[in-house]
Amino acid sequence: MADMPAPRLTAAEFQRRLLDWFDQYGRHDLPWQSPRSAYRVWVSEIMLQQTQVATVIPYFERFMARFPTLEALASAPQDEVLHLWTGLGYYARARNLHKAAQLTVAQHGAELPSESVDALTALPGIGRSTAGAIVAQSTGRRAAILDGNVKRSLARLHALPGWPGKKAVEQKLWALAEYYTPSARLADYTQAIMDFGATLCKRSKPDCLSCPFNDVCLAYAQGEPKRYPESKPKKALPTRQTIMLMLSDSQGRVWLEKRPPSGLWGGLWSLPQFDKHGELNDWLEDHAVNPARGSTAPSFYHTFSHFRLEITPQPVTCDRLGGIRESGVWYDINDPPALGLAAPVKALLSQLTPFTLTQS
Repeated sequence: MADMPAPRLTAAEFQRRLLDWFDQYGRHDLPWQSPRSAYRVWVSEIMLQQTQVATVIPYFERFMARFPTLEALASAPQDEVLHLWTGLGYYARARNLHKAAQLTVAQHGAELPSESVDALTALPGIGRSTAGAIVAQSTGRRAAILDGNVKRSLARLHALPGWPGKKAVEQKLWALAEYYTPSARLADYTQAIMDFGATLCKRSKPDCLSCPFNDVCLAYAQGEPKRYPESKPKKALPTRQTIMLMLSDSQGRVWLEKRPPSGLWGGLWSLPQFDKHGELNDWLEDHAVNPARGSTAPSFYHTFSHFRLEITPQPVTCDRLGGIRESGVWYDINDPPALGLAAPVKALLSQLTPFTLTQS
């Protein structure tokens, strides 16, 4: 605790103010709160990483309808899991969720080890904060969390300099999170401190006049709450280029191939991709019979956290495809199978015909 900034309030006073605010203004009817189980909290926490509650709710409800238990998720094909995740992004979350469910069945008798932060963090895709949220909300045991909302709120309260991605800054925030976490009402407190950052101490428009801590908040006293937390030092995003082959057969179906299990769009279905037109021509020569090439469609950009991808679609039609690979499938636009699609691919397919992603 030596690295912890001086507390702005006693832990008891911080908890009292926050829970009083939560009782009046917090979110009490989220779908994962009733019934509240370790499995449901876990799925919600993974979905909520870098995604807003309003976006997550319909995905969570569809996911629970199809996979009501951990065993159901573990036994499902990965394609079906990714299909129901399509649109949420950050697909490694879904792959890790599926893998962790299978490991839980194999190693923990299909019961999430929800009483131990260490046991939870040993599973793929579960970090310290997510594990703390699962423990606190599903068991009521004391465990601190430090998601993006909590980092922002505590950094402003203490006017803590530095980017939270730096280890030294993160350690100070964890010390504060541990200090303020109570030993009672853990489920409510955990939801409260997440709600506080998401709905009041917001990133761009904090409602400081309504804040129960505005009399002790150093960032507010300085008159610049949006200065905290400091942003990651910006670097210019490099741009990469790819050509996406939109190969259609005589029935209007589109050829898709499955991406490798890890990396960019890992495990999702995508249009064949090429760095250069020469590579595309070689592929067509190897696989397509009597191809008819359409005009190149306009390029567009898809932005990732560390680069921008310039995508150039290339429509091609053919009578049939020779040398079909096991990793490919003809995708019927009018009767789409339940596959996980990369977001730009879904967007391109939607331009071909009225497109509704079926949920089953």
